[in-house]
Amino acid sequence: MRVFKLLSVLIGVTTFSHAQNNTSYWQQHVDYTMEVTINVENYQYTGTQKLVYTNNSPDTLNRVFYHLYFNAFQPGSEMDIRLQNIKDPDKRMMTEDGKSRIASLSDNEIGYLHPSSLLQDGQKVDFKEESTVLTVDLTTPLPPGGKTTFDMVFRGQVPLQIRRAGRNSEEGVALSMSQWYPKLAEYDFEGWHADPYIAREFHGVWGDFDVKLTLDKEYVVGGSGYLQNPQEIGHGYETPGTKVRRQKGKTLTWHFNAPMVHDFMWAADPDYLHDTLQVENGPMLHFLYKNDSEIIGNWKKLQPKTAELMQFFNKNLGEYPYDQYSVIHGGDGGMEYAMGTLITGGRNLGSLVGVTAHEMAHSWFQHVLATNESKHEWMDEGFTTFISSLAMNQVMEEGKENPFENSYKGYYKLVNSGLEQPQTTHADRYDVNYAYGIAAYSKGSVFLSQLGYIIGQDELMQTLRKYYGDFKFKHPVPNDIKRTAEKVSGIQLDWYLTDWTRTTNTIDYGIKEVVTDGDKTKISLVRNGLMPMPLDVLVIYMDDTKETFYAPLRMMRGEKDNPYPQINRTVLKDWPWAFPTYDFTIDKPIESIKAVVIDPSQLMADIKQDDNVWQAPTP
Repeated sequence: MRVFKLLSVLIGVTTFSHAQNNTSYWQQHVDYTMEVTINVENYQYTGTQKLVYTNNSPDTLNRVFYHLYFNAFQPGSEMDIRLQNIKDPDKRMMTEDGKSRIASLSDNEIGYLHPSSLLQDGQKVDFKEESTVLTVDLTTPLPPGGKTTFDMVFRGQVPLQIRRAGRNSEEGVALSMSQWYPKLAEYDFEGWHADPYIAREFHGVWGDFDVKLTLDKEYVVGGSGYLQNPQEIGHGYETPGTKVRRQKGKTLTWHFNAPMVHDFMWAADPDYLHDTLQVENGPMLHFLYKNDSEIIGNWKKLQPKTAELMQFFNKNLGEYPYDQYSVIHGGDGGMEYAMGTLITGGRNLGSLVGVTAHEMAHSWFQHVLATNESKHEWMDEGFTTFISSLAMNQVMEEGKENPFENSYKGYYKLVNSGLEQPQTTHADRYDVNYAYGIAAYSKGSVFLSQLGYIIGQDELMQTLRKYYGDFKFKHPVPNDIKRTAEKVSGIQLDWYLTDWTRTTNTIDYGIKEVVTDGDKTKISLVRNGLMPMPLDVLVIYMDDTKETFYAPLRMMRGEKDNPYPQINRTVLKDWPWAFPTYDFTIDKPIESIKAVVIDPSQLMADIKQDDNVWQAPTP
């Protein structure tokens, strides 16, 4: 019998009730003003970009770097070569016969992004393209506290839809425009983060975006930012009941403003439908999706669920700071962007709500907190998986006793595969995509659910709210979530952050024996794994009464509250990690005991649970 099923029979306890540390990190700041013209016939575009860069660091900068992401979609790029050499390439990026789709792109199918001129405060600067990174040597060094203005002229071509961005997706969306413009790289206390684009995710500088997009007037556009000229555009953006005074000619210029974001995404298609829904005490939701009779029903049903999700995240994490959020049909799966998401639309309702829940949750962890996903992807993907699992359990009434069960299953499978690498591994340098995915999503999610086991569920949710409140718009690092949890709980947690994220040590505890000790019972526990943990031990008696015994880990220097207040708990002496075994005695004879269970919540990621339950022999 599986442990989880056994516990549901024996316990009847509900596990879940709906239920460098520096908060003054300096941040660089960027203000973008861009005017871009898009040719929807050949998918080429030209643009101008004025970028005002404020150096809030204590350092004088002699160089800056830009990302030129679309250059990755060319034969022979780093993305292409990595795709050809990794053991388990992303199937979306491969042909049916197992070859890189990038490798076979023709000149009119590739992506590119090329600056043709660049000025710093009106003076020419030397710049050099190195695939997806532009290196710029400043004419005038930028001192601490200084500002400088870069004026750039650039041209680009939208690649065939291969990964995230592109044209003519599998579902027929014309333009999915993410990471499409020359984007200044992030500089922080660690230095520059000018990573080449090899297929992972992104990091950026917060700022204000003023963007004008000119394209064929038949196209409907959605994306980051607030539309500034809705009465000239229409397409569902105009004030209800008012007349649209559309610009004359074959094109429309859409003018967007996106304040305090680190990215700007947009998508366009001539067949988009556009619906809006106002969240009570929240933002306006926009839904843009293909006019396809097979998907319209589910997209209509998605809308009230999206409002519920927004309210759930606002309540459990903190207030969403913008007045708009857009769910847009596009891309190649689901991907988060500033003030919106691109998702594939041909899904059943559960999948459609699920992908929206996950991508919307990123608005808190990736677009307001914004950890560096190249280095700490688990803090974004994992934390997002955690909170969206809770949200789906409530909004879709899934009724799961453990909403995180799939995350644990994924982690256990990775451990048993022998492919695990520490979560400190750079996102581009995992040996296989599978190991990256599980480390980021599943193990990252378990980091939080297991933290709740260590410090308590109420303290975990308080930690998340405080973490969001203290570190929004500050690019936090792993130590920040650890210190926040320590401050909330009073428990020392450096051991937890170290073992779980910086090693592949595993948790493995067991019940060594349950034996008679006079008229009492001695329970012997054993630590088989290297990673330490505190232990909750449930004892169930023959009369079906229960009590728990709690063995704190000595290096925690503290104790959590009783997670089962309806059951009497005895706090035992601390278990020092170096001791492989631990004994305690119950003041009852062994004949009165029906079962002994380690971790009835199953939130401790014990990789071998067969020895976590002792049952009295059948007479």
